[in-house]
Amino acid sequence: MSSALTDLFPHPIVQAPMAGGVSVPQLAAAVSEAGGLGFLAAGYKTADGMYQEIKQLRGLTGRPFGVNLLMPQPEYADAGTVEVYANQLAGEAAWYETELGDPDSGRDDGYDAKLAVLLDNPVAVVSFHFGVPSQDVLDSLRRAGTFTLVTATTAEEAREVQRAGADAVIVQGIEAGGHQGTHRDNPETDGTGVGLLSLVAQVRETVRIPVVAAGGIMRGSQIAAVLAEGADAAQLGTAFLATPESGANAVHKQALTDPLFVRTELTRAFSGRPARGLANRFMREHGPYAPAAYPEIHHLTLPLRKAAAKAADAQGMALWAGQGHRMARDLPAGQLVEVLNAEIAAAKTALSSADEIPEEGAAR
Repeated sequence: MSSALTDLFPHPIVQAPMAGGVSVPQLAAAVSEAGGLGFLAAGYKTADGMYQEIKQLRGLTGRPFGVNLLMPQPEYADAGTVEVYANQLAGEAAWYETELGDPDSGRDDGYDAKLAVLLDNPVAVVSFHFGVPSQDVLDSLRRAGTFTLVTATTAEEAREVQRAGADAVIVQGIEAGGHQGTHRDNPETDGTGVGLLSLVAQVRETVRIPVVAAGGIMRGSQIAAVLAEGADAAQLGTAFLATPESGANAVHKQALTDPLFVRTELTRAFSGRPARGLANRFMREHGPYAPAAYPEIHHLTLPLRKAAAKAADAQGMALWAGQGHRMARDLPAGQLVEVLNAEIAAAKTALSSADEIPEEGAAR
């Protein structure tokens, strides 16, 4: 690991910031206390709600932790396509006995207000998703003593991250659960993402800043693999989603290993942006028709998702999960960090032992 990252957390394990109530202070604290880097997700919260969670987390751990921000989105959506999709969802609203949400509930996720809080009350790490912040923002956070990371899904996006002046890049492979962190939402590229190992190798040859690898990682041996490929650390989301400290709905946790859910898919059905989740009825019925309209569709479907969760109906929920979801382990978050770290060490030992075995016919 690079010295800058090593100083923050001794184990090369980052808990992904999962918005929607999953990455709660208890989860982040448990990960940081165990030697990883815990993260809060500020997405879909108010600036004050984020601040209150930071205060709570500081009361649980004195170790470094991170906060993730969602970048404001440009005006891409066609109001007509959003209205058509709303009409298609009318049956869902009737079934769950709720109203559809207001698609015009805001595009910036309170970005400026949250930045102001983080500059007044600095945390160790801030990461960004859905784009690259300005150099001024990154410089301001650096002056406040904050280490910055930005998600990239291609080598070119990683170059943009480096040019902007971020301290490190989160390289997100196509295997990742939840939203793809593409900088520009282009429907023509849906499903064309690169696998994590190939992407890490490409990015490592492209940029000089530290790399954090993310996408479908569930075991320490996989972390060892991305480290060998040139990553400085690994970010895991789905692996921590199943832990007792996670704020995920119990139905969501159970679905990760439920034989009923045999695969994941990328879909725009719930938010209007490509996101990977367990394939269920809602995705099958509405995914093919969902427009590229984030965050309008996110706001529109929010009451439906809440109603489905309240009814414990997994077929109507956004069950975000990476491709390795069947490998989820029901372990406390701190213990999971310890197990992962032991698996990393075992994988490195096995690799070293294999390297020491002389080839057949070689001199002994």
